[in-house]
Amino acid sequence: MYSIGAVPPHESDPLVVDGPTLRLRYATPDDAPQLLELASDPDVTRWFSWGPYTSIEEPQAYIDGLAAKRAAGELLEFLVVHRDEGPIGVTGLSELSPRNRHATVGTWFGRDWWGSGANLESKALIAALAFENLRLDRLTAWANTRNGRSQLALERVGFRREGVLAGWHRHGDTLHDVVVFGMLRGDWERSVLAELDVSVRGTPPPPFIVG
Repeated sequence: MYSIGAVPPHESDPLVVDGPTLRLRYATPDDAPQLLELASDPDVTRWFSWGPYTSIEEPQAYIDGLAAKRAAGELLEFLVVHRDEGPIGVTGLSELSPRNRHATVGTWFGRDWWGSGANLESKALIAALAFENLRLDRLTAWANTRNGRSQLALERVGFRREGVLAGWHRHGDTLHDVVVFGMLRGDWERSVLAELDVSVRGTPPPPFIVG
C-alpha cells in the first residue's frame, strides 16, 4: 500500500524495453500529437474496436487512462519508438490471467511502417518482457478473419494458428470473427524472436508479475 500522493515504484521506475532499433516505453502526454497522426488513418484502425482518431482529445484520453490500467492489471501498453524516427505504433499486453500465466498481445503501427520489420522486433521486445521478466507461459494473439496481413505477420514471427472464434470482436455495431494464435514459452525459445538482443529495465506493475 502506498501513502496518499506517493508515486508507486512501477511508475517512478517505469519499464523500458530496448532492442536493436526500437524501444518500448510508456506513452506520455507529449506523445498525443504523434498518436493522433498515426491513428487518424482509417486503414490503420480498420479492424480496431476504436478509431480512427479525429481530435487530439482522443489520444490524450487514452494516455491519461494508462496508469490506472497498469495498476489494475488491465493493460500494460507501450509506445513503440524508433531510435531515429520517434513513435511509430503501440504494442502491449491485456487480458492477463495470473493464475494461468497468460496474456494477450496486441500491436499496431502507422501505415508507413507496415512491412518494415518493425513488427518482428516489437514482438521480440514484448515477448522477452512477457516470458523472461513477467514469467508468463503463453501469449495469445488474434486477427480478424479478413485481415490476412496480420495473420501472416503473426505466423512469420512464430505464433501458431489455433482456430476461429465466431462473433468475438465488436467494431461499432458489427461483430467480427477472429483467428486465434498462440505462442508458448517453448515456442518463443525456439523462434526467431528469441534471437534478438533485448534489454529490460524498470519495475513492472505488481499485477503483471505472475511468477
